[in-house]
Amino acid sequence: MGGPHPRHVPRPVAVLVEYGRFLRVGHTLFSVPFAYAAALISAGGAIGWDTALLIGLAVLGLRSFGMAWNNIADRDIDAANPRTAARPLIVGRVSLRGAYLTAVLGAAAFTASAALLGPLPLFLAPLYLAIVYAYPYAKRVHCFPHLHLGAVFALIPIGGAIAVWPRDDIYIVMEKVPWNYVIGSALWVAGFDMTYSILDRDFDRRFGVKSVPACFGVGAAKAASLLFHAAAAAFFIREALGLGALALASSLIAAAILAYGQLLAYRGRIMESFNANLYVGVVVGLGTSLAVLLGA
Repeated sequence: MGGPHPRHVPRPVAVLVEYGRFLRVGHTLFSVPFAYAAALISAGGAIGWDTALLIGLAVLGLRSFGMAWNNIADRDIDAANPRTAARPLIVGRVSLRGAYLTAVLGAAAFTASAALLGPLPLFLAPLYLAIVYAYPYAKRVHCFPHLHLGAVFALIPIGGAIAVWPRDDIYIVMEKVPWNYVIGSALWVAGFDMTYSILDRDFDRRFGVKSVPACFGVGAAKAASLLFHAAAAAFFIREALGLGALALASSLIAAAILAYGQLLAYRGRIMESFNANLYVGVVVGLGTSLAVLLGA
């Protein structure tokens, strides 16, 4: 990740590549489908292209703000940790000024998208930004930052549902949110983040960073992650039962991926477990979206 760029790569392209790494753009693939699936479930069918575009921009903006701010807030920790010391902001391939600008632009894109969607999304935009802003500090305060990350991710499907009812009363809209889906996604993300944190357990203990592995040990983290993922699979399946065979099939496939990820984690293959988990969002999100659109 921190190696030199080939000489033949134009500088603008090299800069874009570094910012892509800085924002981990590829990981957006596991978040966007959840927003669309929740929007389609809440709407009970297709949504307009303008709404779909604004949902995508809102997720991209919010995630860019969150990733940029997380890198800024954690730069002292990342610089001290051998696993993260080669990240673009740490080695200078992304400047601190550029990181702040990225965060500002991400927040602006999210807020503008919310405003264009309607009054309720705009009203809730500051709350969304505040929850995302606070996430990097959770690990400095308590042993369960994974739950905060799960809550951040849960904002995405909730936002997808809100986007299709932007002028309704918030209490009415909350009744239209697919809560099984929201809770399942939060548990899924919190569960694999607990496993991922095992990689940094020893460093976290030395540096005073809190997490389930650092506070309670690897065994506790694996056990908690297993429980979270079993519950996530149950919530996904429960939501899918009312959406048709395609949604159910996608949820069952996701459950199998979760089980495989847990097996990898049990065997100590943490990065492989993390990478396997990335497919859950794509499988559940796309499968559910197609089920709603096709009525299957």
